[in-house]
Amino acid sequence: MEQITKAKNNRTLELFEEEISVLRERLLTEEKINSLASSSSVLKNEEFINKTLNGDLLNMLKFLPDGFADLIIIDPPYNLTKNFSGLKFNSRSDESYDLYLESWFPDVCKKLKPNGSLYMCGDWKCTSSIQRVIEKELTIMNRITWQREKGRGAKSNWKNGMEDIWFAVKNEKDYYFDVEAVKLKRKVIAPYKVNGKPKDWESGDEGNFRLTYPSNFWDDISIPFWSMSENTEHPTQKSEKLYAKLILASSKKGDIIFDPFLGSGTSSVVAKKLERNFCGIELSEKYCMLAEKRLLLAENDKTIQGYSDGVFWERNTLGAQLKAK
Repeated sequence: MEQITKAKNNRTLELFEEEISVLRERLLTEEKINSLASSSSVLKNEEFINKTLNGDLLNMLKFLPDGFADLIIIDPPYNLTKNFSGLKFNSRSDESYDLYLESWFPDVCKKLKPNGSLYMCGDWKCTSSIQRVIEKELTIMNRITWQREKGRGAKSNWKNGMEDIWFAVKNEKDYYFDVEAVKLKRKVIAPYKVNGKPKDWESGDEGNFRLTYPSNFWDDISIPFWSMSENTEHPTQKSEKLYAKLILASSKKGDIIFDPFLGSGTSSVVAKKLERNFCGIELSEKYCMLAEKRLLLAENDKTIQGYSDGVFWERNTLGAQLKAK
């Protein structure tokens, strides 16, 4: 593959010619699945767990057993015109986008366990469509809005600085959620004391901090950029820290995380770092190979920027910066 000279501190992950054959061999393609499925049209767990499936979503879903995933994370193409390494998605009317979602979302939901959870990403333009399609299949529990600190300004409109993540479950009376696993460490600007002792905060070498329970508004997420080792050329890559919150809150160690729009592999990589199992589907072979390269790197590097000591650090605080690699 053609290599482009990068700036000195540009750590964007690349694919090199000498890696291609090895990474490609790790992918589970439709051809390989057909050779495995000689006696059954559905894969056994050990054949697709901790694998990257390279192929068309609807075709690949047919090979996966229903009810296998504890948690599903979906980051579909938003209703925008976007080029994904030569695979172009075109914006369309709201009605057409609804039909697009309905063409695959019910089949994805079949892969969720009865007590499983699902998160689905969107922006302001498509979030109403996403809400409508989820409500037909699952129970919506909440809508998370997270701040995008990265993006171009707009001269004739407000700059888009937010995105949504819809949280839904199959059974609102039986699902897993661990709020203790996703506490946020915030800097205390005006520390309050009672009898001379800190009230709900602690002092350390890095300053005064308070552990807080998370709300459905997140302002501590950094979009992957060129100086971060997790960055790839994928145009809509989500950060590892963002997905770590979803995975820690809604799954246990050893659970299966399924991502039907894997992209460059963030959900699989974070699942591996957090000792979960994973399965992802992605149409682009290039992005699949990037995902596999990141998974190989994760074998020796379990760090997640902005997450350490069992808590999430506020964006741009010293602790988060020290842990960034």
